[in-house]
Amino acid sequence: MDEREALSRLASTLPDAGDDCAVVDDRVLTTDMLHETTDFPAGVDRYTAGWRAVSASLSDVAAMGAAAEAAVAAYAAPAFDPEEVDDFVRGAREVCAAVDAEYVGGDLDEHGEFTVATTALGRTDDPVQRGGARPGDAVCVTGTFGRSAAALRAFERGDAASGNELFRFRPRVAAGVALRPHATAMMDSSDGLARSLHQLVEASDVPDLGMAVEESAVPVDPAVETAFDDPAERREAALFFGEDFELVFTVPSDEVDAAAAASPTPVSVVGGVDRDGVRMDGEPLPNRGFGHGGGSASDDR
Repeated sequence: MDEREALSRLASTLPDAGDDCAVVDDRVLTTDMLHETTDFPAGVDRYTAGWRAVSASLSDVAAMGAAAEAAVAAYAAPAFDPEEVDDFVRGAREVCAAVDAEYVGGDLDEHGEFTVATTALGRTDDPVQRGGARPGDAVCVTGTFGRSAAALRAFERGDAASGNELFRFRPRVAAGVALRPHATAMMDSSDGLARSLHQLVEASDVPDLGMAVEESAVPVDPAVETAFDDPAERREAALFFGEDFELVFTVPSDEVDAAAAASPTPVSVVGGVDRDGVRMDGEPLPNRGFGHGGGSASDDR
């Protein structure tokens, strides 16, 4: 059973689960767990690990259009190296400061594998959820895609400095807040762009909802061209690899310009909401991307 199957199994027990954050009154709350085996390749330093682990939860807050308030992390490792712990906390504190939030502590534990569990808290009285896309909306994204795939390639080549720099993404909290008045549906792209488009369609209550997107409109990070020579690998990095943590959202077509002007992060229109499945350049776009419980999940339905 992979992550998606496990979440589907829990849906009947936890009917309010399934969005980027839980909503409790005017707060949004989220938690994430990252492991050395699946999330921190060889070469990732503890500063980057602290930054990235907390960023993953802050990105969920951003996807709800909420202002980030605070984060905590549970840090587990086979041994507590003083410099590693200090570097981790420094990364966690600095990414929180970058989005006007505060890192307020956490927990320490011994564990056979370096593992981090993070929780982030945000505030909004009008969260943007995944299920609001409607036919006629524009499909938009922030930033660029493929950065994390390029980081992994850098680590594989022994270029830890470039890999760590690429791995330290900035959570799109300010963009999420700015887009909140315009977006009809929004999520982050932790599972990859293709999978995110399918998830937005699946979350809607509109029968037979679909999206038509254009590959040429997808903003690809410049690091992808440097990291990969093969066009097929570049496509895989941008569309399916995941872990880029950009915002993927829909907005009424007549509000695209206003949304783009409001966002501090560049916004690209990659397609539109219609019916009859998710398609790229007229062909079905495979529903696959990053997933736990089997690594890079593949599901072409």
